[in-house]
Amino acid sequence: MARMLETSPASKGFKLPLWLWRDYFRRHIWWILAAFLLMVVEGSMLGLLSYMVGPMFDQVFVAADRQAVYWVAAAIFGVFLARSMSGFGQRVLMAAVGQWATASMQSDLVRHMMRLDSVFFQDNAPGALIERVRGDTMALQTAWSAVFTSLGRDTISLIALLGVALSIDWIWTLVAVAGVPVLVIPIAILQKLIHKATRQARGAAALISTRLDEVFHGINPIKLNNLEDQQEKRFNATVQSYVKAQIKSEAGQAGVPALMDIVAGLGFLGVLIYGGLQIIEGQKTIGEFMSFFTAMALIFEPLRRLGNISGIWQAALASLERLYAIFEEKPGILSPANPVEPPKNAAKGDIVLKDVIFSYGDQPVLDGLSFVAEAGKTTALVGASGAGKSTVFNVLARLVEPSSGKVSVAGVTVSDMRLETLRGLFSVVTQDAALFDESLRENIMLSRPDADETALKLASDTAFVTEFAASLSQGLDTQAGPRGSNLSGGQRQRVAIARAVLRDAPILLLDEPTSALDAQSEAAVQKALDALSDGRTTLVIAHRLATILHADKIVVMEKGRVVDQGTHKELLARGGLYASLYQLQFAG
Repeated sequence: MARMLETSPASKGFKLPLWLWRDYFRRHIWWILAAFLLMVVEGSMLGLLSYMVGPMFDQVFVAADRQAVYWVAAAIFGVFLARSMSGFGQRVLMAAVGQWATASMQSDLVRHMMRLDSVFFQDNAPGALIERVRGDTMALQTAWSAVFTSLGRDTISLIALLGVALSIDWIWTLVAVAGVPVLVIPIAILQKLIHKATRQARGAAALISTRLDEVFHGINPIKLNNLEDQQEKRFNATVQSYVKAQIKSEAGQAGVPALMDIVAGLGFLGVLIYGGLQIIEGQKTIGEFMSFFTAMALIFEPLRRLGNISGIWQAALASLERLYAIFEEKPGILSPANPVEPPKNAAKGDIVLKDVIFSYGDQPVLDGLSFVAEAGKTTALVGASGAGKSTVFNVLARLVEPSSGKVSVAGVTVSDMRLETLRGLFSVVTQDAALFDESLRENIMLSRPDADETALKLASDTAFVTEFAASLSQGLDTQAGPRGSNLSGGQRQRVAIARAVLRDAPILLLDEPTSALDAQSEAAVQKALDALSDGRTTLVIAHRLATILHADKIVVMEKGRVVDQGTHKELLARGGLYASLYQLQFAG
């Protein structure tokens, strides 16, 4: 069961918006201030427009002043022109700031997550993490523009329109907005509903991404096992959960402006009755009433948007909490404050594991493991699945940290080395060749981006990549495809081997590197690996014993312990677990 990321109590209150401002928006302060000034212009134009309605009625329509027609018309056109230009400018600026901030946050998230411990990625599905990087940041971008624009433009509009309304008649204004305080409690209730529903929706969205990741990466097993209908039902159930939560969130957000409309209707009802009687009695002019009526008609639109901010912010807060929870995760495996440098030729030093204990949660994996991989020699690890062979590699490279015991390379404890230095000692080839959707050339040169063509050709020839690349339309510039999908299993493995050859590190970690090759290529690549191992310390995880018959030492593992070790002949002569595995593989 994956450990779900949670938001710590420290992230409550003002910490989230302060963190958002400090890390992502403060750097764009001048663009934000420019946008705010344009919002002031745009918002104040509504007040000016409502004010101009008075002279339009009193001087043009009632007094029939011909001169007033021109200046009133020109003033109203100027209002619309200023509003148009300022509105365009602030929207472009706000969109740009939102895009910049979102891009920065996505980059920071990916950079931060790549430096977290490997256990983090065992506990959290890739789809869920993708949704945090994409879905949650995009939700935040949308909310940013809406919230800041409303706080800027709509607040100014509200102040300007209230100023016009109050200048005409403060009693009319009081009657119009008398119902607003009644909204406080209903809006508070809706905020809680929105926040809860949005958190559920974001969680469901993450699960959708996880389901898609599983389906697309496991499409062949799904087809071979006739699981299409089962997976469709599973995905549909997840989508339905998302839809229900999203509808609740949208309903909560829609409830705020709906309540505002009811209050606005009651306000207009009161003003029409009270003000209409005053006009009939001659106490107020038609122009004054129309100017006030226009101001109040316009005032409720920014008021609705301001009221809706609470719903938008609660929705954004759910995404903010999920994003902040990622940043609160800290790696436990770090470089030491005072790192020790390994010897210049680390291949001349032994690899030593002594009394190493490691568990995944409550599941013990290594139980007092001890052995020595002698310098410049090949040591093979054999044993049944679950014996802990791959974990030895992870412990050695500090992808995981043992709870006790000592691991050293060339006399230096691995935890005393800088992580980059330690991991730079290894060339690694695993069963699952990790290829990227780039060219074969780029995939090989990942290990040494500065390598020249001569070194690249040597590595490609050694791993027999040149052999199959020659038949491809673009040679080494052919795209490998997502996860190397354009290549066969053997071709992917050869590219991974070429990468290890090019890296030319002093220690080789090989996890059955020839497992996906045909017999002819396997023999050739095995010779290349033997040549590459010469003078280097090599650790090999062997599933097929035929590949390690000539290893200098074979370490037999069972349930995280070393149960025997020696050469192939010595182990066969003793007739223990190794002999049983050998007989099982070569029987008949």
